Order: sequence, then structure tokens, then C-alpha cells
Amino acid sequence: MSSGLSAGYRPRFGGLAGEGGIRFAAWSSLARRIWVSIFDARGNREIDRLELQSEGEGVHALFVAGLAAGTRYGFRADGDYAPEHGSWFDPDKLLADPYAVEIDRPYAYDGRLAARRGAGADTASLMPKAIAGALPEPLPALPPLFRSGGLIYEVPVRAFTKLHSDIPEKQRGTIAALAHPLVVEHLQKLGVAAIELMPVTASIDERHLPPLGLRNAWGYNPVTFMALDPRLAPGGLAELRGTVAALHQAGIGTILDLVFNHTGESDRLGPTLSLRGLDSRAYYRHEPDGALVNDTGTGNTLACEHPVVREMVLDTLRHFVQRAGVDGFRFDLAPILGRVDGVFDADAPLLNAIRKDPVLGDRVLIAEPWDIGPDGYQLGNFPPPFLEWNDKCRDDIRRFWRGNGGIIGALATRLAGSSDVFAKPGQTTSRSINFIAAHDGMTLADIVAYEHKHNEANGEQNRDGHDDNLSWNNGLEGETGDQSIVTARFDDQCALLATLFASRGTIMLTAGDEFGRTQRGNNNAYAQDNDITWLDWAGRDRALELYTVLLAKMRRAVPALLDTTFLTGEPPAGSEIPDVAWLTETGMPLDEAAWHDARRHRLVMILGSGENSRLAVIINGDRRACMFTLPERAGFLWRPAIEPDSSDISRPVPGRTVLFMIESRTARAGAGESHDG
Repeated sequence: MSSGLSAGYRPRFGGLAGEGGIRFAAWSSLARRIWVSIFDARGNREIDRLELQSEGEGVHALFVAGLAAGTRYGFRADGDYAPEHGSWFDPDKLLADPYAVEIDRPYAYDGRLAARRGAGADTASLMPKAIAGALPEPLPALPPLFRSGGLIYEVPVRAFTKLHSDIPEKQRGTIAALAHPLVVEHLQKLGVAAIELMPVTASIDERHLPPLGLRNAWGYNPVTFMALDPRLAPGGLAELRGTVAALHQAGIGTILDLVFNHTGESDRLGPTLSLRGLDSRAYYRHEPDGALVNDTGTGNTLACEHPVVREMVLDTLRHFVQRAGVDGFRFDLAPILGRVDGVFDADAPLLNAIRKDPVLGDRVLIAEPWDIGPDGYQLGNFPPPFLEWNDKCRDDIRRFWRGNGGIIGALATRLAGSSDVFAKPGQTTSRSINFIAAHDGMTLADIVAYEHKHNEANGEQNRDGHDDNLSWNNGLEGETGDQSIVTARFDDQCALLATLFASRGTIMLTAGDEFGRTQRGNNNAYAQDNDITWLDWAGRDRALELYTVLLAKMRRAVPALLDTTFLTGEPPAGSEIPDVAWLTETGMPLDEAAWHDARRHRLVMILGSGENSRLAVIINGDRRACMFTLPERAGFLWRPAIEPDSSDISRPVPGRTVLFMIESRTARAGAGESHDG
């Protein structure tokens, strides 16, 4: 490889066991002294403290002979203590190794971790210890299984199987549970191309949660980037590696959701856990006066333009590819990775390094393309091959089905792959990830059952979370026994799902939305590690689940839906029919007036779907049923794309192959064209 990164690549830093002992290494440009603290086999008692030696350019290292894999350790650093200027050195603070690949217990918030220098006791008893070890053999370099156009399934690891009664109790809520045959069977029925694991690396609760009796259930508050959270992966890296392999065997890729925009050390009142105590000025972005930059809303922002931070991020990504075999990564608040001197740059050193790295360059790369800093909304501005979460798709689909007027053109654009966002010069394919609901916000079922957020359980008097959810309740807020409302909500979920599965490009479904999971209107359930977020497998809506399975089967059978190439309205090479046609319910092309008619809530998208056949996506967002006319073609018939004996899709009118009666507020990937007879 041109960069010299062989499959056996070892990072410069950390505590790696080798022949005869362990080499400990850490980086700091400002520390005057750094030590490694060695602990007993249980990690409770410090048995030695050895000073690392400066090797120049900020590297501090020491080889300790006689130590073996399994040694528990942490770092300490000394230097100036001036928090107002971004300097936090305090030898009483045991520091987690930023390169730790395993820790012996989860992080737990304690106010003593945030004590000022000289005001608190030694924090060793409060901190997990890193476990030094030899890296496992690297896996063969294989291309990712996932391809653009497939279905990504977003999974909160703990919540996903915590209540799954068919999984052994000790395994529930862990990474290993994802490889259980029943889970794999469920994923395969949905046609999942890759699961996207919400953060599984070691994180800590925000300081306001313990007094409320709450804990962070999502994991978007990391401390160490390579070490897996012991609660999610009690088997460590081997557990992740084994699960990835089992999913690969089933044809399913694995994408890790990683957080490189901030850490759990938070603002000036936060705990000193790792990077802050080693060199806060280098690892975090600061204002000229020494205040922490807060482009993340969490109190701090990683300085991803710094060469050592960039090296740490790249080493982390390589670690999970080479040692666990993952297919790719989703980057939380991804503009942070591209900020240089505070300004987003699509050509930023870190973004370029990821794309060009010989280990990472072929991986699935997904950006959440916004943060809360200046010019933080960067949808469409990441460089290829980054895919991007498309919130415009989410919002326009919700607006349409909520009943907003003047949305038909926006809906068509989203169905077609959002060329208005992604058709940049020289780019011929969409990088959109289409979704309707994600972990952050209301669930699919709650979108149609709650007009307002209900976050009272979060302990912030319902002030947290978004206020504009583009949701509706079908006549009554929350749970109801009114069968007419229940039916309307079911139909709306089907319409939303059908719209998602009929959209071109990559799509994402959050776990449980296929069977009606609810968070009881909570649109910011990050602190609810309980039945608000745990998936109710026993009470799932099996009719909705079946409908989703049928949609997935239909989608996999239609190449035009998996295709990410931008549509032109012209026949592609070797075909006699256009790649797309947009029609009214009468089968006529939409004219300018129809496109801009604020009262229009009906649309037909006809896609060329290979072998000169077509797929008609029929959308009736009106409150009235409607007869839709599809264009005839000699030698071909229109048939339901989803078998009518397996779903409630409207049948063609008897004796007429071109007419479909579509009920009110219904979306159907309604008809596939095939040869007569």
C-alpha cells in the first residue's frame, strides 16, 4: 500500500503488549510530566507509577519489561492549571488512555471527577482502567457488503433486544444478541443491507442525569473512541468481531455510528477524564480568550484539524475495519470533522485523509451533515463518496402526508433522489440517505399519533427536543381506543413507509418502526433506558410488519428503486421508455399549473424498471378515494407490485387493466408492468 499502512498497522500511542513487556505512549504538547499508573488485577489498587520519557514532538513513552497482556493502567499528567485559559493539568486525576481498546468497567459520572485541582481526592477509584493487550490478527481486506441504494437499519443495541424474550436473558441488550438467528431472520425479511449501530464505544452520562435517576441510553457522549462499552459488549472486541462476521455470513453489513465531534468531558464544569487532562488546548477547539468552542451543543468541540486529533480519528477507524471487519461508519455532527479554523471545508484534511486512506477509502461513509456552529448546515456539501442523512426528504414527506399544500413538486424531488441537493457539477448519482424517522425525534408511529412532543419524563419540563415535528394526531393526542383513529394511524404509517420504500437511493429505517414502536410522544428519548425506548417485541403490530416486509420484497425486485443515478425523463441506452414520467391521476403529464397547484395531493411516478418494464408509484394524499388511470402499452399489463392476497392494496377495476382505485391518504408502489400473459 502506498501509505505503508499494512494490515498489521499499529498506532503510535496506547498500551500494547508485546514480547517481554508493554510500551505505553501518550501525546501532549504542554504536559511537563506524564506517568502511567499500574493497577492490580482487579483494577482497584495502584501498585506502581512510572514516568514516561519525552521522545520529542509531544510524544511521551515508556517500555515496561515484565508486564503482560491484561495489565490495567491509566495515565496522569502535570503542567499548568488554568482552566480559564484551557489548561487542566492535575496529577490527582487518573486519565483514560485515548487509545484504550478495552476498559474494565463502564464510566460513571461523579462530581469529584470535576473537582478543581487541590480541591478533590485522587480519582483512580472513580475511573475505569484500560486493559493492555495484544491486538488480534487483522482480518482479510474484503470490500464492504453494503452498496448505495440498499436499506440501512438503525439499531440502538441495548434497546433493540432488551425485551426480546426469545434471546437468552444474559445476552439481551448486547452486540452479541444481534447475531442471534431470530434477529438475523428478522433483518433478512426486511431486506436489510446493513445495520447501523448507534454508538457502542464507552460513554458517560451527562452530569444532570444521575440526580434525575436517568442515564444516557443512546451513547452519544463518548470518552474513549476505540474501547467498546462493557455493558454493550461484555465480550469486548471479540464480541463485535464475531457479530460482524455472523451478519456478513447472512449477507448483512455493519456500520458503526461514531462520535468525533465532542467528548463527555463537557464544558468548564465537566469532568476531567482523558483528553482534557492530557492537553485540552490541543484536543479541543478554544476561543482566543481560552473559552471552549461549543459547535456541538455539548460544551466542547474536538479540534479535528489538529494533526494529532486527525491521527487519533484515523487510527480509530482503521482499528474497527482491520480488527472487527466493519463495513463503514456514520459520523455524528459531521461538519465538525471538516471544520478548519472553525469554518467548514469539504476539502478539509481529515475528510480527505479518510477518503484517500488505503484502509478506509472503500468503506461506507455517512455524514450527519449539520452541527450548531456557524454555517453548520452542510447538506449536500460533503465530498463523494460520503452519503448524507437527508432531512429535507424527511421533512417534505412528513409535510405532504400531514396535508400541507404546495408540496407535490418537493415530494417528487425527494422520490427521485433529491437532485436539487446532490446534483453538483460532475456528480451523476445521488448521495441521499432517505428517511422519515431516526433515533433523534419522534418514532414513525408517534408522528401520526402526537401533534406535540411529550418529553416530561426527561426531567426538563418538556423544554428539550424539537418543537416542530411536522407530526399530526389524527384527531386525538396519544393513545386511544377509538378504532377509526387507530385505523387512520395505521393507514398513515403504511403511506409513510410506502413513500420511503418507493424513493430512489439509499433508505434508512429505524429499528422497530416497521412494527409500530412508540416512545409515547417523547422526541428526545436519549435519557430513557427503560420501556420508553426498549422495543416491545411481544406487542408489535404484525400487520404493519408484514406490510413493511412486502414493501422490502417489492423494492429488492425493482432495480430502478435501488438505482442512485439521477433521472432525466429520457429513455436510457438500450431502452424504449423514459427513466421517469410524472403523471396526474388521469394519466396525463403534469403541466406547470399542476406542479404549482397548492391543492394537488395526488401524483403518479412511473419508473422504467429494466427489460422495458415499468413501475408505477401511485400517491393519493387527498381525503377522498380516487380512480387512477395508468398509460397502456401494447403487449403489457399493469399488475399490483405487492401481491393483493398478501396485503390490502387496491385491486384493478375488473375488466380494465389500466384503472386502479386508490383509497384516501394512500401511497402504493402500486403497479408493476409485465408482459401480457
